[in-house]
Amino acid sequence: MAEGDDQPTVLVVEDERALIELYVRWLEDDYEVLTADGGEAALEQFAGDVDVVLLDRLMPGMSGDEVLEEIRAHDSECKVAMVTAVEPDFDVITMGFDDYLTKPVERGELLETIDRLLSRTEFNDIEQELYALSSKQAALQGSKPKEELEENEEFAELQARLEELRTDLDTAMPVMDDDDFVAMVRDIETDDSSDGPSDIEGGGQ
Repeated sequence: MAEGDDQPTVLVVEDERALIELYVRWLEDDYEVLTADGGEAALEQFAGDVDVVLLDRLMPGMSGDEVLEEIRAHDSECKVAMVTAVEPDFDVITMGFDDYLTKPVERGELLETIDRLLSRTEFNDIEQELYALSSKQAALQGSKPKEELEENEEFAELQARLEELRTDLDTAMPVMDDDDFVAMVRDIETDDSSDGPSDIEGGGQ
């Protein structure tokens, strides 16, 4: 949370006005909400006191991917959730977002995601990377056939890195008080195993 603020600041970046208004209604009771209807406007709004960015990928002019690159070039601490109708492809593995939501997104899902991203500021680097990579794994497992995942080298490297992080976390657990975080990651992994590509439909605005 930004210093001196009573509420965390969320920047909504979305080119559809109806969605901006909807997200603002959902968020305004709990957060200070800024809005931008495109990439250039987002970077004008972005400042060091933005805690979470909700970022669409497909926008006229500057894309969400380009906005993400600019944000990461200037601020590695701000949490970014892609909220988009674009089904994730393997390129997401190297992208610097923290979570990936595929439209349509329900109110509870959006609020829960923001809460999780804000809580991550309390965790160490191992846990933060574990959550981000788990989110990418979940997104890809929800959109790609199992056979395609098994054949992709980048996805294999992602899984190997996750195993390394889990081992590091297990080693450090005796000196950590992070049961809620570990439970959250396990919940993500449980969801991964129960949801397959055949159950997921591309959604979106």
